Amino acid sequence: MTTMKQQHFFSFSLLLFFLHSTTTLAQPVAAPASPIIPSPPAPVPPALVPAPPALAPAPAGPTNVTKVLEKASGFSLFIRLLKATTTDAQITHQLNDTNNGMTIFAPSDNAFTSLSSGTLNGLNDQQKVALIQFHVIPSYIPITQFQTVSNPLRTTAGDNSQYKYPLNVTSYSTSSVNISTGITNSSVTGTVYTDGQLAIYQVDKVLLPYDLFGVKPPAPAPSPSKPNKKGKAGDSDDDSTPDDAKVGTSAAVSTVSSMAMQNVVVFIAATASAVFCL
Repeated sequence: MTTMKQQHFFSFSLLLFFLHSTTTLAQPVAAPASPIIPSPPAPVPPALVPAPPALAPAPAGPTNVTKVLEKASGFSLFIRLLKATTTDAQITHQLNDTNNGMTIFAPSDNAFTSLSSGTLNGLNDQQKVALIQFHVIPSYIPITQFQTVSNPLRTTAGDNSQYKYPLNVTSYSTSSVNISTGITNSSVTGTVYTDGQLAIYQVDKVLLPYDLFGVKPPAPAPSPSKPNKKGKAGDSDDDSTPDDAKVGTSAAVSTVSSMAMQNVVVFIAATASAVFCL
């Protein structure tokens, strides 16, 4: 009986050992722990350096008039005269040095071809300069202000008196602007360019100034000469007597004297004859 209990106990112990061994072998082997690698220190941010101040944009130069007209096309003859007379440089200089701005009346090529043959060839260099300057007003005039301008307008040609370089503008609306020079009546047919400082308007005729193409008025008659002042009282000579009258008086006196002398001679001769006869 005791031996049987010992066998059962031994068998149960073997079973427990077997189960324990199986459970232990079935568990996975733990992976070895990874070595701890220290993280690198965080980079130190560089010291802040103030950014350089932004450069202001360079001021735009004055508008190039000839380039504007070239881009618009149809003004090749006017451009040629602007360059030949150096008026384009004068315009650039004024736009750069003053705040008045400028207004230009630009005749189209058709306006130049409609001129009488030889109109421009008859002008010398100085007159060509004056002709082109007559198309330039030394101030900026928007199209809406032509209704209120004071005539005659003064151009860069100078004197705007009646027989020199007068330019009169009449306007009833922005679509009706007429220009008169005393020789030419022209109209603004469109706005070529405007930027608040420079305005270029197309005109259908070349503006001919009176000083170059008008008939000069006759010279005024000379004023009558003043009579000579009379001499002082008591003077024997009268300065107011014309020289011809003086000459005539002298001749008359001479004639009377001669006749008196002749009469005396005749009287003496007659007296002598009578005496001898006695």
